[in-house]
Amino acid sequence: MRIVTHGTPASFLARAGGFLGGQREAEHHLILGVVAGLSAAAPESYLATVEDDERVVFAAMRTPPFPLAISVTDERRATALLARDRATGDPALPGVLGPPSEAGAFAAGYAELTGRRPTAGMRQSIHRLWRVVAPRRVEGRMRRALREDRGLVAEWLAAFEHDVRGTEPDHDGAAATAERWFTDTAGRALYFWEVGERPVSMTGASGATPRGIRIGAVYTPPQDRGRGYASNLVAAVSQAQLDAGRTFCFLYTDLANPTSNHIYRAVGYEPVSEAMEFVFAS
Repeated sequence: MRIVTHGTPASFLARAGGFLGGQREAEHHLILGVVAGLSAAAPESYLATVEDDERVVFAAMRTPPFPLAISVTDERRATALLARDRATGDPALPGVLGPPSEAGAFAAGYAELTGRRPTAGMRQSIHRLWRVVAPRRVEGRMRRALREDRGLVAEWLAAFEHDVRGTEPDHDGAAATAERWFTDTAGRALYFWEVGERPVSMTGASGATPRGIRIGAVYTPPQDRGRGYASNLVAAVSQAQLDAGRTFCFLYTDLANPTSNHIYRAVGYEPVSEAMEFVFAS
C-alpha cells in the first residue's frame, strides 16, 4: 500500500474520480467539487490517493488554510498511512474532515505521531436532493447577488461563521470569501431572497461535481428568521440547479441544529451520510 500525490487536479481526478464518484458522489461531493474548481497548477494544494496494487482505496485533499478532507475507505491501514504522511509533511495541519470513523482514526493516528491533541468539532449530515418539494410561498423573490452587493455578503458571511462556529466574526476573512464568490466561475453563484428591494436571506451554489452541486452559505439575519425566506430561497436555488441540468444538489447540516435540518428535509433534502471534523490544537 502506498501514497501517490498528484501534481494537478486533472491527474488527481483521473485517478480518483471513479473511486469518489458513482454511488458515493454525495459522500464525496466536497472533495470532487473543490478539486474540480482548482486551477490547473494548484501548487499549494495536497491531492493524494492511497493505492493497493494499483487500486485506489482512499483519497485526501487539502487547500490551505482549510482542513484536510478525506474520503471513505474500507482499509484501516490507509488512514494510518495517511496520518504518518501528514505528520511529517504537514505538522501544522489545522484539522481533518470526513466520515466519522475515518476522521476519528486519522485524528488519533496523527495525534499520536505529533503530540497535537484533537478536539471533536461539528458533527454534520450530508443531504442530497433529487426533487424540490415546494414550501409554503411567502412574499418576495430570488435574485442573483451582484458585485456591488459584496459589502452585505461579507457582513452576512462573517455573521454566518459566528453562528456556525461560535467564534468572533472574521471580517477580513469574510471579505476575501465574498470576493471569491464574484470572481470564481464553474457554477459558483450567490443568491438573495428579496422583499421589495431589501435582501432578507442568502444562499449560494458552488463546488460542481460530475452530476451535482453543493448548496451552502445559507444565512438569514435574526430579525428576518422564522418567516419562510430561507426555505423559499433554498428551494428556488435548488430548483434552478436542477433546471440547469444537475441531477441532484447536496448540502451539509449541523446535526445539533434541528431547525435547519427540518427546513432542508421539508424542501426535499434527504440524509445520505455523516461527516465529522476534528481540530488539532497548536
